[in-house]
Amino acid sequence: MSQPKRPGFPAWIASSAAPKPAAGARTPVAAGTAQRPAMAPVGWGLDSVAVRMRMVQRLAASGIQSQAVLSAMGGVERHLFVDSALVNQAYEDTSLPIGLQQTISKPSVVARMIELLEGAECARAPGGLGRVLEIGTGCGYQAAVLGRVAREVYSIERLRGLHEKARNNLRPLRLRNVHLLFGDGMQGYAQGAPYAGIIAAAGGDAVPQAWLDQLAVGGRLVAPMVRNAGQQVLLVIDKTLHGFTESVLEAVHFVPLKSGIA
Repeated sequence: MSQPKRPGFPAWIASSAAPKPAAGARTPVAAGTAQRPAMAPVGWGLDSVAVRMRMVQRLAASGIQSQAVLSAMGGVERHLFVDSALVNQAYEDTSLPIGLQQTISKPSVVARMIELLEGAECARAPGGLGRVLEIGTGCGYQAAVLGRVAREVYSIERLRGLHEKARNNLRPLRLRNVHLLFGDGMQGYAQGAPYAGIIAAAGGDAVPQAWLDQLAVGGRLVAPMVRNAGQQVLLVIDKTLHGFTESVLEAVHFVPLKSGIA
């Protein structure tokens, strides 16, 4: 049986809430299509390698075991995804503001969540982690790390300003397996389903049904969700032939999950 045709990129998610680009507006592009070179902050080009390696060593010491994840974390220059005023904090294990009241997640949280995705049943098959859906592109850092671990990444951002920022950040990296979308992440992206993994960078009160529907059998969803006493916890949901199994892990702190676009 022939495989269904995958959506072309760049793409905008069609919905009644998503306006078409105005005349003269720039059209979204897939990460990696332009030729503009990366603009590294002065003094951080080669110097950042040693700092990143120390970050990777700390991640390994904290319990991250996946060599693929550690390699990806070491290969992506986090300082390129934060404002120049915050460059000196880029490799500390802390979240940092990226504008529009959003943050870039701690390196330890990014590594932890991606390693959990690798534990999906379907990721154990030859070829490893397949197609992944990321909810909340933000500045594009986690998408860049995912692009080094997963075969294909679809990343959705609801805030136009951050979608544009992620495009600019990812363009020089030429990650042709990372596709950026502007739209409502709570609706997922059915055109790319089913997904071996779904990862969310914002926490809500309940897992949207669209995410569960778009998850492949044998796939895994990793997301922060509010549980008892209003506290966010890391939630892992595995989809099996017989339904879903859920695991509640450690407490986390993410920005709120919201619907719509802005």
